[in-house]
Amino acid sequence: MEQFILDQIRYGLKFIPLNIGKSFFVRRSNAETKALRQRGFICGVCHPNENYSQIREANIGWVRFDIPFPFEKDDSLSEHYLSFKERCRGYAENGIKVMAVTPYPREYVDYGIDFETTAGKEKVCDVARFLVQDLKGLVGGLQVTNEMGLPHFTLPFTMEQAVEFIGIQLQAMYPIRGDILIGYNSGGPGADLHVPMLKYKDWTDYIGIDIYIGCFANVGGLMSMFEALLRYLWALTGKPILLQEFGYISDGKPKNTKGKNRLLQERYRMKNEKEAKENIETFVDRLPESLRKHTQLVTKNDPSRYYDLLFRSDLRNHVYTEMPSVTKIPGFEHTPQGQAKFYDVLLNKLYDLDFVCGAFIYCYADSHHCYICGQSDCPIETRWGLVTAAGEPKPSYYAVRKVFGRFRWLDNTARRKAGAEKEDEDK
Repeated sequence: MEQFILDQIRYGLKFIPLNIGKSFFVRRSNAETKALRQRGFICGVCHPNENYSQIREANIGWVRFDIPFPFEKDDSLSEHYLSFKERCRGYAENGIKVMAVTPYPREYVDYGIDFETTAGKEKVCDVARFLVQDLKGLVGGLQVTNEMGLPHFTLPFTMEQAVEFIGIQLQAMYPIRGDILIGYNSGGPGADLHVPMLKYKDWTDYIGIDIYIGCFANVGGLMSMFEALLRYLWALTGKPILLQEFGYISDGKPKNTKGKNRLLQERYRMKNEKEAKENIETFVDRLPESLRKHTQLVTKNDPSRYYDLLFRSDLRNHVYTEMPSVTKIPGFEHTPQGQAKFYDVLLNKLYDLDFVCGAFIYCYADSHHCYICGQSDCPIETRWGLVTAAGEPKPSYYAVRKVFGRFRWLDNTARRKAGAEKEDEDK
């Protein structure tokens, strides 16, 4: 089994159940969470389009997307970064705040930074300080990189390097951040990340977690697990918790054995899974380019690891372009109506947790192609949107508009009440 998975299990068993239990005996809030909630519950979406009016009409106040690495090899600003700034300006001018995700480790390596050296670490901090100062007035928050612990984002760093990579950037940003919220996230419970990150928690305004219960693993889940995992992280850190990513796939069906074999034959010229295993290198060569590169990256080009990764992990869903039959929350089908019901129920539960400062829905619009495997018929990364790829609202759009509108009204009511109480105190 992959070492990172073993570490996740080991840390998880040691810290998650303990802190879930502890969460029922600690206070539900503190000065930090109260101050952040007074700014208003963060109602956000990931990967938005530029239909500003449609976004605002859904009572969405925040959007979240990535920052390209800012510099070329000659230290001039890259065109991608300059385009990113203009995109941020468009949202800012339309009254929408941006939560921007700083570049991934591989982008620093590609630039030529050696993180194992003191000079390399200082350069990482220089980039962090540059981003804070250069983006003031354009972004409302910064998330330092994304989902360390997941190979797709972490490699070529080790977990120990990833922790330091996040931590030193937070330390560099915190004194100069001004009104910009800064923090980091994990892809799931991430105890193997959050526990060693405790030494850096004083340099965060929030700590994020991504939860995708009922969508990825080949098992179902319960709605109550969202609260359990949020409670665990609150009890562990005592910091405001931001649900940095969450969502529910609106389409996708399982395939039976006959359907899977038909796909293997038509797409990969393999009769069945057994033949794919016996000819695994040929099979990998026939994968869509995105999936082939991802497989080679995660396995470090070790053919002996190909089969287990492709057929015994979540990548199996991409190989077969399917949603497994048991991967859903009971009562919430992977349909447009089931997705809408999911947001209606869960969002209201989140708002009632005093230590949760907001939530970013993944994501605003459906995608034409899966970013992992590149296939248009893969439901795993193409059917998350509140609107279709063409921009047409789905039932979930209207559900979110209603719930986020309620949150805005509650936040405004709370502010008026707080203002009246302060006036009484002053008198």
